[in-house]
Amino acid sequence: QVQLVESGGGSVQAGGSLRLSCAASGYTYSSNCMGWFRQAPGKEREGVAAFCTYSGITYYADSVKGRFTISQDNAKNTVYLQMNSLKPEDTAMYYCAAGAGPSYGGSWYVPYEYNYWGQGTQVTVSS
Repeated sequence: QVQLVESGGGSVQAGGSLRLSCAASGYTYSSNCMGWFRQAPGKEREGVAAFCTYSGITYYADSVKGRFTISQDNAKNTVYLQMNSLKPEDTAMYYCAAGAGPSYGGSWYVPYEYNYWGQGTQVTVSS
């Protein structure tokens, strides 16, 4: 059974940093994509960052480029999202996702390209 478990969310002031973790079990992402999405109240879920092991490509939303970094630890089956210079507009529930869609031409930032989702971890940035 595939399971994705996020952790690392919390409350920080603007300009601060957080590192989110996503531990994957029952899933091999050697040929698939792992992504981070976020959803603020009243807004659609949006792609934040992703990487596809098959292609070796990393993706970032324009709004987080230069501030967020996605990385992985293969030995731990864990994906990280390092978030620096946080802004109040980064406040949202953050979700980890895994799927093969982007490896086959799907758009990395589209939620339905991913088959598996974590439960989410809340990030709150105060001004």
